[in-house]
Amino acid sequence: MRNKNTRRTGYLKAYSLSEILIVLCIIGILIYLVVPNQTSVVTSAKSIEAQNMLNMVYSLEKNYFYKNSKYSNSLSDIGFEPEKTIDEGGKAVYKIEVIKADLNSFEATATSLQDFDGDGAYNTWQIDEEKNLKEIVKD
Repeated sequence: MRNKNTRRTGYLKAYSLSEILIVLCIIGILIYLVVPNQTSVVTSAKSIEAQNMLNMVYSLEKNYFYKNSKYSNSLSDIGFEPEKTIDEGGKAVYKIEVIKADLNSFEATATSLQDFDGDGAYNTWQIDEEKNLKEIVKD
């Protein structure tokens, strides 16, 4: 029979430190494998910003053309107010510019200010008077 004064020395069921470290290593490896695949999703989502802004520029240029019988090379003339870019403390990732405008045609570009995948190429989109929207430089 046991003495009532003796303590019961037992261990609680728990995970050892080495088991926890192994699980954390496996989670880290899985995250390492998944993150590079997400860069294309981020690039696609950000490029939608460029496409939307260029479609707006197209619409405003068409309105300006119908009123003035020519296209404008000034964003302020057509009524486009670009959002502040990330280098100006804003949220816009693309810089919008009208690179060519004359009586019959115009070209506008959206150039990324951020290299999404770190390869040195900055994503660039272009639109013209016929609403041909194309990606000039892929990132």
